[in-house]
Amino acid sequence: MNRPEKLPPTFHPRLASRMEGIEPFHVVVLINRAKELEAQGRSIANMVVGEPDAPTPPLIAAAGIRAIEAGRISYTSSLGIAELRDRIAAWYLTRYGVEVPRSRIVVTTGASGALLLTMGVLLSPGDQVLTADPGYPCNRHFVRTMEGEAINIPVGADTAYQLTAQLVEKYWTAKTAAVLIASPSNPTGTLIDHGELQRIHAVVKAHGGLLIVDEIYHGLTYGQRDRTALEFADDIFIINSFSKYFGMTGWRLGWLVAPEQYVAPIDKLAQNLFISPSDLAQQAALAAFDPQTVALLEKRRDAFRDQRDFLLPELRKLGFDIPVTPEGAFYIYANCERLTSDSYGFCWDLLEKAGVAIAPGLDFGDHRAKQHVRFSYPKSIPVLVEGVERLRKYLKK
Repeated sequence: MNRPEKLPPTFHPRLASRMEGIEPFHVVVLINRAKELEAQGRSIANMVVGEPDAPTPPLIAAAGIRAIEAGRISYTSSLGIAELRDRIAAWYLTRYGVEVPRSRIVVTTGASGALLLTMGVLLSPGDQVLTADPGYPCNRHFVRTMEGEAINIPVGADTAYQLTAQLVEKYWTAKTAAVLIASPSNPTGTLIDHGELQRIHAVVKAHGGLLIVDEIYHGLTYGQRDRTALEFADDIFIINSFSKYFGMTGWRLGWLVAPEQYVAPIDKLAQNLFISPSDLAQQAALAAFDPQTVALLEKRRDAFRDQRDFLLPELRKLGFDIPVTPEGAFYIYANCERLTSDSYGFCWDLLEKAGVAIAPGLDFGDHRAKQHVRFSYPKSIPVLVEGVERLRKYLKK
């Protein structure tokens, strides 16, 4: 039996040039280290993971189990099963009062799949996408994967960490193809003013570009109702997910609402990249819109609000500067420069010495990244209390 030869020690893998612009997801590295410490018997107050600390709602899980027991798991249409697309359309009508035809709805392998498909049909090599810095790190990497260039625009508390029409106008160039807005935002938990979003859309449209709006944290807002960009335009790409509000992170299912003329190209690309989204996840997600499930999800949202309302003042007391109260998602983006000059080192030291896991600003962009950390708060109050106490003791040393 022939054995493959060992590669010489000097061997270097051939990597595509795009990989130079794709950075590791530092949050995942911290999560893995936290799991290692827990496996060693350490107690970790985990405020790093960006997912609800609750199981999949029971009706959704039961629907998935029934699908498995029926033995009817297979490939589906690349656009998703018709019944789920219909239920998503009905959700827009009941939740927002907006009519969205099934023909514009594409079910995807998570919101990540929706973003990848969107970038794939919109971008040619060298095209630019304007995004906010800080922002979700994978967004810029989706752009790079499709041979585009993400232009990260520094934003701060003065604009609630969101882009404005004025900033979009300022940074627009002949290479700009699209603008990506996230509301509520990861990592800041802030929302964009609905009027400002309309003004951004007007600027983008005047330049012949396209607007992409990430609405994956819709359903998780506190003090004001969600308003979809579909209320005022139908030439926008809307990204959404079953992960956050619906609590289906591990099922990897999302959706995209696309302008009608882009659906056929998206279908073609989805056929080649993914074949189809998970049939099992789609059949389970049919129960996500059941009134009983929604009632449970609304209770969970109320709990997230309570958790935010506990953690936010406690962090401010400890010396973190949080000038904008987050009104959505489940994150607090905190300035830590009173406590450290290196948020990345701070996060690692805090994990190893105090057993508290939080995310460094490094993951979310370049703008003042060393001065910021992100707390994820969809945890039980006792976990948050323990995390705050450990932080307090750590900071006193």
